Amino acid sequence: MLDEGDPYTIAWDAENECILYIDQTLLPERYEQMRCVTVDDLARAIRRLEIRGAPALGIAGAMGVALAAVRSRETDLQRFSGEVGRAGELLRGTRPTAVNLAWGIDSVLGKMALAASVAEAKEIAVAEANAVAEEDELTCRRLGGFGEELFPERCTVLTHCNAGALACRCWGTALGTIRSAVEAGKDVRVIACETRPLNQGSRLTCWELARDGVDVTLIPDSSAAYLMRKGMIDLVVVGADRITKDAVFNKIGTYMHAVAARHHGIPFYVAAPVSTFDLSREETDITVEERDRSELAYCGDKRLAPESVNVLNYAFDATPLDLVDAIVTEIGVLRPPYTESFRLVRDKEVRP
Repeated sequence: MLDEGDPYTIAWDAENECILYIDQTLLPERYEQMRCVTVDDLARAIRRLEIRGAPALGIAGAMGVALAAVRSRETDLQRFSGEVGRAGELLRGTRPTAVNLAWGIDSVLGKMALAASVAEAKEIAVAEANAVAEEDELTCRRLGGFGEELFPERCTVLTHCNAGALACRCWGTALGTIRSAVEAGKDVRVIACETRPLNQGSRLTCWELARDGVDVTLIPDSSAAYLMRKGMIDLVVVGADRITKDAVFNKIGTYMHAVAARHHGIPFYVAAPVSTFDLSREETDITVEERDRSELAYCGDKRLAPESVNVLNYAFDATPLDLVDAIVTEIGVLRPPYTESFRLVRDKEVRP
């Protein structure tokens, strides 16, 4: 969980008509809430990973549309709609792999299309953006409740990157299942991968769990398979940035954990809300984001690689569904065969 004074990773400031968010690039050294007053501010914050995590990006997309709406000076409804739509496209392009961002944008734009005036459209935009945020909290709580049932009474869990409160409004997806298991009285220990090159595991996941009093141990990404072989890991739970009909897209490194878990007979679970599903597409349809070489070639101001060396820095990878033992959602636990389970996702009728 987050501070009682600032309980949410991202929130709408009604008094000042802007977006408040926790700058995740400053953690764990400094906990600071920032303010976005323009869509350009928000786009910059998303690109810099000040705001990150699939559900949080969905909220950011929704609130970004609301921000564009309330800040617009257009009085003609058609021109106003065009301006807000262009702002949505700007935000949509900041993180191409995470589907929740586009989902949040489209949720608000779709409701705004029903407005008969600019004033009504602005009211609808803010109301829908707040509804997206509030629903995310309820979603994570429900998801966590289903997920904790997969945890033995005593276990050690491996997680990768950060799918916690910082990646959502609060509570989290993968970490939400862990929090729910601890809340249910289970003895849960966590092993967190550092998650190179931006160290979301060490900086964010460890920070969250340590503040909650959860037993967490940090490891290098490359040691996870060895720990599995030594019998030190009972299950793996990760989040997702997009789930297609044949693969789970998540932070780079997830795929190798899934392969290692399958080899060692360890359950590999994905925790993600239904908004993360993109079942009309396959893995080959998705653009995987590549980030700047400096993230690998430098550590702060210190150069780690010769300037002449090329860098390939994928932000995400794709894990085939045949390596996933279950997908935990807010409407229940999906299990193979996923062709059957995904039919239920479309109808939102999944049961535990």
